[in-house]
Amino acid sequence: MSDGIMSKAATMEIPINSNGNTGALAEDDGLEQATRRQWRLDEKVGSGPGAGDLQQVMASGPNLNETSIVSGGYGGTAEGIIPTGSIKGPAVRYNPDFNKRIPVTGLGPSMQQSGSSSSVAAAAAEEATRGVAVEKLETVKKWGLNTYKCTKQMISERFGRGSRTVDLELEAQIELLRDTKRKYGSVLRLARALTNHFYNMVQTQHALGDAFADLSQKSPELRDEFGYNAETQKLLCRNGETLLGAINFFVSSINTLVNKTMEDTLMTIKMYENARLEFDAYRSDLEELSLGPRDAAATARIDAAQQQYQVQKDKYERLRSDVTIKLRFLEENKVKVMHKQLLLFHNAISAYFAGNQQQLEQTLERFNVKLNPPGADKPSWLEEP
Repeated sequence: MSDGIMSKAATMEIPINSNGNTGALAEDDGLEQATRRQWRLDEKVGSGPGAGDLQQVMASGPNLNETSIVSGGYGGTAEGIIPTGSIKGPAVRYNPDFNKRIPVTGLGPSMQQSGSSSSVAAAAAEEATRGVAVEKLETVKKWGLNTYKCTKQMISERFGRGSRTVDLELEAQIELLRDTKRKYGSVLRLARALTNHFYNMVQTQHALGDAFADLSQKSPELRDEFGYNAETQKLLCRNGETLLGAINFFVSSINTLVNKTMEDTLMTIKMYENARLEFDAYRSDLEELSLGPRDAAATARIDAAQQQYQVQKDKYERLRSDVTIKLRFLEENKVKVMHKQLLLFHNAISAYFAGNQQQLEQTLERFNVKLNPPGADKPSWLEEP
């Protein structure tokens, strides 16, 4: 009977009026009464003898977590059944602020820490690169500004419109050094030319002595005459090689003095002159700014120019002191070296052309000049082409 009432209530038609509202009130009352009768019937069944069986069936019903999804439709094979318990979707988190479900990523603490570390490292690398670029840009900017000021100062000095700082005593010493270097360079070139010519003469004497010795063996009637000349040329050749050793030592010492000691001092002088030019350029810049208006911006520029001026002044004074010291030591070294080398050159030349072989050898021993053994400068037969 209850089934008939439920089917009647389920199949009851509800008319709709033209405004979309329900139909007559009587039919609504019939539906409500049928529903109430069904509720009373359910209460009787729940309190009856079969209520426990019904509750057991509801309690032992299929678990939603253990239900299956049939992929092949009704009546499909068992292979198409997928247990829903094995399907694991992403965890969700409820956001009360936005009233929606937000998926939660499956990254563990170690992966999140690694990602944050890599992002921090990338940010640090980018910051370091940006710092290097900014530093290079500032360096180029300072170099360009310094070059502009120095060029302006140089042109002003050339045309007589700018003033320059002059140390008369130091400038005289620098000019004397440059003149001395030119003269010593000329002596060095002449000494090298003498060495080359004398070396060729010694080689010629050596060849001439060999020719005289050969003719002495092949000409019995002139054996003594060729023999005397051969001995003389060999003696001159031996003394010439000794003199060549003294001249080579003289040339080597002059070359060290001119191209190393004097050149090092001249490099310091060049640095001093550049510092002097920069000092005058920043001094002129500070003087021009001091003659202008004294507003806030101008005062800031004057303070910056004053700092740069002080830096250049310290650099200029330091290099001027270095040049003064090097010029003094160079003069002392030059006197000492040239005193020894001029005595060696004079005594060796005099002994050679006087034919005093003993005095020539004593001169080399006195100045600690060591000669190369005969044939040491010649390549061996393995090195010959």
